[in-house]
Amino acid sequence: MSNSYQIPRKVILTEEQLKYFQNSATHETIINYIESLNTAVAGVKLTDQCTISPAAQAIIDVLQRVQDLVAEIPPVDNKASRFGNPAFRTFYDRVSEISPSLHASIPGLPADAVPEVSLYFCEAWGNRTRIDYGSGMELNFLCWLLCLEKLGVVGTEDHVALVIRVFWKYIQVMRTLQSTYWLEPAGSHGVWGLDDYHFLPFLLGSAQLKGHKHLRPKSIHDSEILDEFSKDYLYLACIQFINSIKTASLRWHSPMLDDISAVKTWDKLNAGMIKMYRGEVLGKLPVIQHFLFGSILAWDGPMAPSPTEEDEAHAGHAHVKGAATWGDCCGIPVPSAFGAAVAEGRAPGVKLGGPAVRPVPFD
Repeated sequence: MSNSYQIPRKVILTEEQLKYFQNSATHETIINYIESLNTAVAGVKLTDQCTISPAAQAIIDVLQRVQDLVAEIPPVDNKASRFGNPAFRTFYDRVSEISPSLHASIPGLPADAVPEVSLYFCEAWGNRTRIDYGSGMELNFLCWLLCLEKLGVVGTEDHVALVIRVFWKYIQVMRTLQSTYWLEPAGSHGVWGLDDYHFLPFLLGSAQLKGHKHLRPKSIHDSEILDEFSKDYLYLACIQFINSIKTASLRWHSPMLDDISAVKTWDKLNAGMIKMYRGEVLGKLPVIQHFLFGSILAWDGPMAPSPTEEDEAHAGHAHVKGAATWGDCCGIPVPSAFGAAVAEGRAPGVKLGGPAVRPVPFD
């Protein structure tokens, strides 16, 4: 690998470092990228036509190959557990194994940058040790796209396609992984998070709905609207997906989404989502302690003391003691909604993306 690139590593262990990160150039780069994608898809439907460059198409093809791996690596018999299926580790290893060839298929990507860029890609599917997934892994996917843009593989002219084709494909792949391998929600935030797994589809999805003539945030409670428009909008697609695996009212299993639906306009909701992402994802130590810094997304701040033996025992990541947050960190395992439902032997619900999607009651 060229001296100009480096293998990304975890750096942030302390609140002091987190505060430095929040005022750093890398933090600003991430926020600017999100805001640029957000602006690009204002008023744009998932079903709209858009220009797809050769690089964007190559990225879509890469995601399809990842999804195809799931059929090649079925879950093992794990009926006694509601938690993550060990076959996910085989899937993770296989993705890591083929990652160099997948990246070689993306036009314009410098070969010597692949080891750095590919680590964000490999970490975007979930944690191999804990078999879980959360907003930190989703952030890795965003950073993978950001690195590709920094390297000139894609540009601002690709932003619409990167959201309504590439990112939407990523979400579909993740639904397949979540329902096939019963990935646990990272951390133990339960119903107090925005969603068990994702944040960005709600942020970018609310941008799509800005200025809509008829749909309002409260429309998420109308099943007919969800049926008709979920194919067009990320936000509504995610709400419909949640409803397909969890019974009872949104008020009980997703109170934050229920509260947000009272906001009057999508413009205000979208602005709130960006603010919330700053605070609840980029501003939480249990999430950002896993952030990877290399040469493209660099760290120039203070270094923390070396990890203790106790820290090392937590699967190679620092354990934030007493962290009162719903971020991604080890702690009390949270059963997959899919696994919990299957373990209780209930009838199948709507199958969106994977073979084992089931409703989970909260009444």
